[in-house]
Amino acid sequence: MENPMMAYGPVPSRRLGRSIGINNIPAKTCTYSCVYCQLGKTTRMTPVRKAFYEPEEIFMETKKHIGKIRENEEGIDYLTFVPDGEPTLDLNLHREIELLRQLDLPIAILTNASLIWKKELRSTLCEFDLVSLKIDAVSENMWRRIDRPHRSLSLEEILNGIVEFSEEYEGAIITETMFIDGVDYSDEICRIADFLAGIKIKRAYISIPTRPPAEDWVGPASESVLNHAFWSFSEKLDAEKVELLIGYEGNTFASTGDFEADLLGITSVHPMRKDAVKKLVEEADVKWNSVEKLLQANKLIELEYQSEVYYMRKLPSRG
Repeated sequence: MENPMMAYGPVPSRRLGRSIGINNIPAKTCTYSCVYCQLGKTTRMTPVRKAFYEPEEIFMETKKHIGKIRENEEGIDYLTFVPDGEPTLDLNLHREIELLRQLDLPIAILTNASLIWKKELRSTLCEFDLVSLKIDAVSENMWRRIDRPHRSLSLEEILNGIVEFSEEYEGAIITETMFIDGVDYSDEICRIADFLAGIKIKRAYISIPTRPPAEDWVGPASESVLNHAFWSFSEKLDAEKVELLIGYEGNTFASTGDFEADLLGITSVHPMRKDAVKKLVEEADVKWNSVEKLLQANKLIELEYQSEVYYMRKLPSRG
């Protein structure tokens, strides 16, 4: 298996500002195979936590990457575990946080919350400064249709685990709920709003797929569905805690001086729109044929979604 880029970015995010991503999981190793996943279908579906990479290697790669970013006087707001799969599958997560604390930056994690029913994992999550939980559904049929979980997982256990974590955790919890077209959300929106009202959260994000999804039939939910969700969530939570996350997040990607590493690192977990890639080309002072060479070498692929052209790193084949 090809060694991944363990640190990439900064990637612009309305949730986390300018975030250095940490890739601690092999490509598409996950507990879910969400229909809207921007990285495609899950190829290694598992609910079993295990060690994947040496924590010291992740730390050194992150430290080196931060050094390159700071040489260019770029700002960094967070170190964020947002890999090619579900980050909480990593048994070394506790040790990695310990090491990364030396870098004196806030640390966040974006998780689908599928393993939060495990007490030892909740203890580890309590060490983060910010935890983002994915809550796409609170009813069994909707959960299985959208998130397509591993058959051994229990939605009831997961939701109970989220409630317990909310009571234990002293940091900032944010949630993200993805809304897609072709789904009847009429009753589910109120159920999700009621559940979110019962946990301690800083903000609830309502999002739509803005990048090429795993399944071709998936598209963004309609404006009427999003409006319904926004006002239902606001009624239960307070409007100041609810935010739509439905637009493009900008082109403020940074260059470390190594164009290929920058482009492949970012697009391994964050497909880039063509205009963003053009800006990166300009910042790195290279020509567009550098992108074309990566396409020809099958390291990068070009996709079209919602009338926009995106570039994404070619994922390694399962072997």
